[in-house]
Amino acid sequence: FKENRKDDIWLVDFYAPWCGHCKKLEPIWNEVGIEMKSMGSPVKVGKMDATSFSSIASEFGVRGYPTIKLPLIRPLPSQHMFEHVQKRHRVLFVYVGGESPLKEKYIEVASELIVYTYFFSASEEVLPEYVTLPELPAVLVFKDGTYFVYDEYEDGDLTSWINRERFQGYLNIDGFTLYELGDTGKLVAIAVIDDKNSSVEHTRLKSIIQEVARDYRDHFHRDFQFGHMDGNDYINSLLMDDLTIPTIVVLNTSNQQYFLPDRQIENTEDMVQFINNILDGTAEAQGGDGVLQRIKRIVYDAKSTVVSVFKSSPLLGCFLFGLPLGVISIMCYGICTADTDGGLDESESPKKEGGDRELTDEGSEEEQEEEKKEKYTELSDGELKQKNILEKKKD
Repeated sequence: FKENRKDDIWLVDFYAPWCGHCKKLEPIWNEVGIEMKSMGSPVKVGKMDATSFSSIASEFGVRGYPTIKLPLIRPLPSQHMFEHVQKRHRVLFVYVGGESPLKEKYIEVASELIVYTYFFSASEEVLPEYVTLPELPAVLVFKDGTYFVYDEYEDGDLTSWINRERFQGYLNIDGFTLYELGDTGKLVAIAVIDDKNSSVEHTRLKSIIQEVARDYRDHFHRDFQFGHMDGNDYINSLLMDDLTIPTIVVLNTSNQQYFLPDRQIENTEDMVQFINNILDGTAEAQGGDGVLQRIKRIVYDAKSTVVSVFKSSPLLGCFLFGLPLGVISIMCYGICTADTDGGLDESESPKKEGGDRELTDEGSEEEQEEEKKEKYTELSDGELKQKNILEKKKD
């Protein structure tokens, strides 16, 4: 682009003084200017207040702030520039050749994955002398101190290949890295160690994983990603298990399955055998995303949340969980008490009614006797005699 231009080339950031995003970008933009100058780039970096120079901003099609127009694929015009970029980036992709369907596909992939990795283009003369290309055009990835050439027949779709190769062969893995690795479809072999522990066991497992990643790349790089993780807190929460470190675990990020070696990994050969067992299906998979595992996950997450709250703030934990439990207990007590009283009233009522009946019956007999006596007293002597005679006859 510079060769076809006689005037200066400017890379301009159109910004607005009131824009919060512009203020966040300002220190980064200043660093870009310093970096471009140190690289010897002919491009000059600047910025322009788009609110004061609205006519110029609209002329360049600015529709918001900040607005920066950068190419998806950056050209590498010289070996010096290539060496500089290679020192700056651990993984970078380079397209070599002229216009072709492969370049169109390369641009398409760059538009999708530009936020994850770096895309460049160069002529064959710019590449280092140790690079050998079977044919042109070609797409290469430079990483791990060497390079690999994309082969459509062996590697399949270009998008999938770049997505797999955008990571180094061996990584320091954390939770975010595991999330990103989920898009690659690879199994992740992790040495779970304590970085602060310099004992033989911890350093040995880390070295074994590194050796397998380096020496067996051609065998396993399409299916496995290698690395180590510091500490077992995250891995325990992921597996819902307590792993004793140092140990080795292989994760399937697509379905949450994991594999543990059935015996201790002593050397590289043991690790290779363990990986082969996973590939041929003889290694037993644990975990997964089944119904039981999902229920277990819900219970585990709830338990972990409660424990973490009480560990961080016991008083807050007592308030958050004690108050609702207290209210629920009072409600349950009230409901149970009300039912019990009602049951006692109902159960006692028949007894009371029965007792009342007995009292009523007994009272009625006494009243009858008294009524008889009163009637007898009211009768005259003659009538009393007649009454007695009649009663004797009845008897």
